[in-house]
Amino acid sequence: MQEFVELFPDFDRAGCAVAGVSPDTADSHRRFTEKLGVPFPLLSDPAHELIEKCGFWAKKKLYGKEYMGVVRSTLLVAPDGTAARVFTKVKVAGHAAEVLRALKELAGV
Repeated sequence: MQEFVELFPDFDRAGCAVAGVSPDTADSHRRFTEKLGVPFPLLSDPAHELIEKCGFWAKKKLYGKEYMGVVRSTLLVAPDGTAARVFTKVKVAGHAAEVLRALKELAGV
């Protein structure tokens, strides 16, 4: 999240809207955005409707126990509304820069 916050001006200059989504409550997102100064919306999806449709709600395993949870992912949407690129199981470090590079490639910059 912090890298997306830091690179937000670059995404904004590229004409790219940025948003986050998680099953957390809207109130939790409000407190989080205020605390960290997040300049883009965080969407609350407690019923996992969008998250599941995107394929980002999946079986996970931790210490041998299986459970359902959010797979950290990024969806890059093209100007025509299609999914231009899907990044799944992303590693946090450097990911925002990777998405910005993909956005520039999509734009032909």
